Amino acid sequence: MATTRVAVAPMKVAQISKAGADFEIVEREIPKPGEGHVLIKVQACGVCHSDVFTKEGYWPGIQYPRVPGHEVAGIIDELGAGVSEWKKGQRVGVGWHGGHDGTCLACRRGDFGNCQNLKIAGISYDGGYQQYMVAPVEALTTMPESLSDAEAAPLLCAGITTFNALRHSGAMPGDLVAVLGIGGLGHLGIQFANKFGYKVAAIGRGSENAALAKKLGASVYIDNKVTNAAEALQKLGGAQVILATAPSSKAMSEVINGLGPNGKLIVVGAAFDPIEVTPVQLISGSKSIQGWASGTAADAEDTLRFAELSGVRPMIETYPLEKAAEAYARMMSGKAQFRVVLTM
Repeated sequence: MATTRVAVAPMKVAQISKAGADFEIVEREIPKPGEGHVLIKVQACGVCHSDVFTKEGYWPGIQYPRVPGHEVAGIIDELGAGVSEWKKGQRVGVGWHGGHDGTCLACRRGDFGNCQNLKIAGISYDGGYQQYMVAPVEALTTMPESLSDAEAAPLLCAGITTFNALRHSGAMPGDLVAVLGIGGLGHLGIQFANKFGYKVAAIGRGSENAALAKKLGASVYIDNKVTNAAEALQKLGGAQVILATAPSSKAMSEVINGLGPNGKLIVVGAAFDPIEVTPVQLISGSKSIQGWASGTAADAEDTLRFAELSGVRPMIETYPLEKAAEAYARMMSGKAQFRVVLTM
């Protein structure tokens, strides 16, 4: 459980004091935004599996104490010097893409997502597990009024990751697209794939997921607990795209043979062990494997607008900020249905 330290200060913060430590609920003074930054009054923040990078110190160079959180929905409370394009009281979000330098070669080519000095909320600077946070303007996303804060927050990482990966996958309406995993990423991936007009095959473990997969928009459910998923996909003609959302390299390795000609395995589920594939598997049928990470603030706006228009919504469980440790444990357990969100 989280430990509490009480001081006379106006905002609550859930922070990690060092790698591997539990969450501490502390109180701090509300920070002031610097030049080119804004102060956000946080309304909701998603608890993402990638928060493990901060919690366990897997990301190199993290300075502690650090406040995790990169699925932030809130309201601009104060503008820093030089900020003119945003307004106090405006609803905004901050996702994984927490800022870029604008001067490196990638940025000069417009490839902000691969900035050599990319900032990540909750890693490079304090994120959304707190009542107020400061963020640079290049990280800000405008928020549709029809989306609640708790609904919008997971779309700023899990949503944008699956939406962006699919829309850049090369798949066309009517193509067979498989979604590996029906969890925090997968349940959104199935919805987006359905709304894009793909024939969607959902791959999960256990027959109990079949009804939900169909409700989310899958045409076919493949239980890879009892069925060879690659063979099942080949019987359907082979997948143009397999969106690998489950953080299991073994599961990814097992479905590669389910790709059709020119098929692509897109990896969005973060795992640390290697994917096993032979050169012959890729050469035969000109298949490929690609990793995909989130997107920019503009991509997040596209995601939110599309979700607003199409009705794609995350399934969420909410916890108060004071229960950040419990919320994180719930997310890590793999039993959440399906995204965990802290509310302020």
